[in-house]
Amino acid sequence: MTGLFEDAFACLDDAERRADSWAAYLRLLRPATRCAHWWSMTETLDRQRRADEPALEALRLHPFYRGKIQTALKCPVRTLDDFAVWYTPGVAASSRAIAADPELVYTHTNKANTIAIVSDGSRVLGLGDIGPEAALAVMEGKALLFKYLGGVDAVPICVDAHSPDEIVHLVEMLQPSFGAVNLEDISQPKCFEVLDRLRASMRIPVWHDDQQGTATVAIAALHNALGIVGKSIDDIDIAMIGMGAANVAVLRLLEAGGIDPGRVVACDSVGILGPERDDIEQRRLEFRDKWRVCRETNAGRRTGGIRDAIVGADVCIAFSKPGPDTIEPSWIAEMADDAIVFACANPTPEIWPWDATEAGARIVCTGRSDFPNQVNNSLGFPGIFRGVLDVRASSITDEMALAAADVLADYARQRGLEHGLLPTMTEWEVVPEIAAAVGITAQRQGLAAIERSHDDLIAAARTAIETARHATEVLMEHGIIPEPPPAPTAE
Repeated sequence: MTGLFEDAFACLDDAERRADSWAAYLRLLRPATRCAHWWSMTETLDRQRRADEPALEALRLHPFYRGKIQTALKCPVRTLDDFAVWYTPGVAASSRAIAADPELVYTHTNKANTIAIVSDGSRVLGLGDIGPEAALAVMEGKALLFKYLGGVDAVPICVDAHSPDEIVHLVEMLQPSFGAVNLEDISQPKCFEVLDRLRASMRIPVWHDDQQGTATVAIAALHNALGIVGKSIDDIDIAMIGMGAANVAVLRLLEAGGIDPGRVVACDSVGILGPERDDIEQRRLEFRDKWRVCRETNAGRRTGGIRDAIVGADVCIAFSKPGPDTIEPSWIAEMADDAIVFACANPTPEIWPWDATEAGARIVCTGRSDFPNQVNNSLGFPGIFRGVLDVRASSITDEMALAAADVLADYARQRGLEHGLLPTMTEWEVVPEIAAAVGITAQRQGLAAIERSHDDLIAAARTAIETARHATEVLMEHGIIPEPPPAPTAE
């Protein structure tokens, strides 16, 4: 043990030679305190190393598998004679039937279970405008989650489009082939215009997951977090950091749930939003949603930056620039008692969760599946799309999103919040419950082409999900999906 401490102090001494200010600070500390600081530094480095592991594995395994999805058959090929049934000449009979009654496309083809994932790559994760080719890896991952978690067949479509008109026109032309559309990683403000126009013009559901999906899961987590700290949503002050697609939608759902927008202080990369923000007012037709936030929130007329928005807040909801230094620990320390922090930027949260906790936050959530309390739309969209497809809904409304949020929150409460504010992706049983809640809400709103009972919707969702998971297991067992190569060992 003595040698270990000597090594620790030797490391500190080396650091002192390279950083006089740090050395001066350490020399004021007693040896035991110096050792504690060394252990703290070591633990922080280990946490960061573990946080980096998924990225390193991604760089190793993506080239090995050359993608994450492929086309698989769902009908038998017993002999080559079956080609005459599934293709020409037999398929012409199905085509004639569909031409006579277009609704038959839902039973003669896979349209009823197929969606498009459409992105222009203009705001991918926290990486910014990296283009459609770079976005394809993310959209394939999204398709994988749709299939494995929801039994939904999803096709990534990354487009070289640069205007809302181009994206809207392209998606409208795709409508005959898909049962629904998921918009993904499209920058603001065009993401708002694209969604609004497509929801008005399309006969199938169109959903922007970065807006609606993220907001759904965040609302569920917030309700459970408030229950733990014993605060009411009617009596809290909220700081919203980053006013892009996610937080604009979070605010809309919060308002739908009855929160007073005047108790919300929103902050973007320029500063706190309010009616004095001339830069937004001058572009209010382009940034309609942001200008509405300027006019309706921040009753106290705060000004300044992120720190000024956070001071005294009960809740900080951040969907902004990746950190870990976007939000400083000292700012978290200035929040109200029992503070709740959502640091949801990807791939790196605005502040590391352990730093937020050490600064005084009672509950910390991130967008990452490898950290506790994940607030990520992957917990919501598989079940939401499963539900709308199974009743052939024509739209996905805020009421459907709130129904899904209620299921997520209730599921976590029933199994115990000591295990997390929300279900994890391993708790797949919640997905059929979400699907059923969404399907029933669609029927109640008059937006469903098919009437199905709650129990029938749960059974259908279970079958679709279990089939997808079992198919993957079979492919792995038979080596058709090969085992990944062993990771190289450090020398």
